Amino acid sequence: MSGDRPSPLVIERILRDRQGIWQQIVAERDLNALTGRMLASSAIALACYGAVLGFFHSPLMALTSALKLPLLFLVTLAICLPTLYLFNLVFGARLSVRQSLALVMVAITVTSMLAVAFAPISLFFLITANDYGFFKLLNVAILTLSALVGLRFLTSGMQVLNDHGLLAPEATNATVDEQGKAHTPVQAAPAGATPVAAPAAGQGAEPVAVPAGAAVAESTSNGAVTTAPAPAQAPAQVPTQWPGQPAGASFPPGTLPPGYAAQRPWSTPPVRRGEPTQRPASMTLLYIWILLFGFVGTQLAWTLRPFFGDPGQDFSFFRSIDGNFYAEILRTIANL
Repeated sequence: MSGDRPSPLVIERILRDRQGIWQQIVAERDLNALTGRMLASSAIALACYGAVLGFFHSPLMALTSALKLPLLFLVTLAICLPTLYLFNLVFGARLSVRQSLALVMVAITVTSMLAVAFAPISLFFLITANDYGFFKLLNVAILTLSALVGLRFLTSGMQVLNDHGLLAPEATNATVDEQGKAHTPVQAAPAGATPVAAPAAGQGAEPVAVPAGAAVAESTSNGAVTTAPAPAQAPAQVPTQWPGQPAGASFPPGTLPPGYAAQRPWSTPPVRRGEPTQRPASMTLLYIWILLFGFVGTQLAWTLRPFFGDPGQDFSFFRSIDGNFYAEILRTIANL
């Protein structure tokens, strides 16, 4: 499925053609339309799931939860997105605001669609097990699982952007050794042959005659490893006298005796000494940002409560701000 022919359901395209989504974000192609579709789909899905949560108390609570659950995700995004964008800029990433927003919206869209997919299960337990504590913990677990899957999509997308060099400057592999000198292969000479020296610095490299299949030793910064001594600073030459060659015999220019092959120093590729690939700081900061997003989201959810509505209390659009989300979850588990 191509990114130019989007599916009628954006979630279907995200799940079936996630590589196309990442490539579209990398290329910044039609991101406004893609982000708008994800925003609309997420808001509708979260509103539907919020209505299921509020039905435990009353239809009026269902209506308010349908409004507050999309607001919870969007306000959390508005609070945390600038931090993600600026962190990436500080550590050398080249993400634009639209790319950052599109990446996070992919995670929120997956989270909201998975949550609404669990809505029939939540309704089933609402009808068959009318217990407030159990219903609340069940839906917190559903939202947590959905968020983990959505954040997995976020990390996958950031990894793709990292592979395209958008999270860190591209590392250039070094092609020379510690002293800045390229490695030069030195040929092993046959027994009895006239020694052949490597070309001196600054001189042109000429073909060197070696026996076919002869071993090649690599010169390093510590010295050349050869089987025959070579005169220092002597230009490369082809021997004029070969073992077993009759006196006065000569070979035409450009030819070698039988059993010898021309070995050119430039025919061996240089040794590449590149550092191993390391995870950029932007990827490490992404995991920190995910924790920050989770803390902000849970505290904001506690501030915007109620979403479920305690049946023992009257309807209220907001509750007084006391305690925190984690203490309430522990208290609910203890009361089961």
